Amino acid sequence: MHEFSLCNSVMRIIERQASATGFARVNSVRLEIGALANVEIDALRFSFAATSRGTIADGARLEIIETPAYAWCPECAGEVIVKSRIEGCPVCAATLVNLRGGDMLHVREMEVE
Repeated sequence: MHEFSLCNSVMRIIERQASATGFARVNSVRLEIGALANVEIDALRFSFAATSRGTIADGARLEIIETPAYAWCPECAGEVIVKSRIEGCPVCAATLVNLRGGDMLHVREMEVE
């Protein structure tokens, strides 16, 4: 389950930010997760609770913003929302769309004290 690895990376980001800015406690973490990031949300929540235990983020609320995946369609000359990496354009059925986003996980913001 790679969600533990993702949460370990999130915890490293939190620790670096705490070291750089001096906050002592994290009350909430907001993650932005793309539709094609291959993240199981329930597993991520479980992993976050486990990896944050005993840290400055222990008990922090995890907020998740799910974002769609976008691709550029050269036939339509526009951006479209796709549901998979291999899906063609939902407008014109062109098969050579270029993924433009929706496959990332970002720490969007944290509420700290």
